[in-house]
Amino acid sequence: MQNRKLVIQMELPIQAYDIDAMGIVSNLVYVRWFEDLRMEFLNATYSLTEMMKSNITPILMRTEVDYRKPLTIFDKPIGRCWLVESGNSSWEMAFEIKSGDKLYCKGIQKGCFFDLEKKKVTRIPQQLISAIDRLIEP
Repeated sequence: MQNRKLVIQMELPIQAYDIDAMGIVSNLVYVRWFEDLRMEFLNATYSLTEMMKSNITPILMRTEVDYRKPLTIFDKPIGRCWLVESGNSSWEMAFEIKSGDKLYCKGIQKGCFFDLEKKKVTRIPQQLISAIDRLIEP
C-alpha cells in the first residue's frame, strides 16, 4: 500500500440523476466526485477562497480513471483522496471510491498552481505546504 499523506474521506451520495436507465452510476459522476474530494482536501489545508485572495489557483492538467465495478443507486460509496507527490509547482493526488470492502473506482489527478496576475505557472503556495506539514502525522 502507498504511503498515504493526509487522507480525506467523505460519503458520496448517489442521486437519481447520477444513474442511467439500467441503474448504473455514470462514468462522469466519478470525475465529479474526484473534484469534490480535491476541493475537500483544499478546504482542510488552504481553501480555494483563501488561495484566490493571493491570485493563485490550482489547475488540473490530467485525470486518469480506472473503473473497476459499476455502482448502483443502492450502493453507499465512500471516496478517499490523498497527496501522492508534490514538486515546486506541481502536485499529484490519488483517489479511490469504495462501497464496503469493494473497490469500484480509482484514479489520479495531476496539476499545478497558476498565478492569475502573472498568467503563468507558479510555486505551490507556502501556506498550503505549511498546512499539509502540520496535518501529516509523523
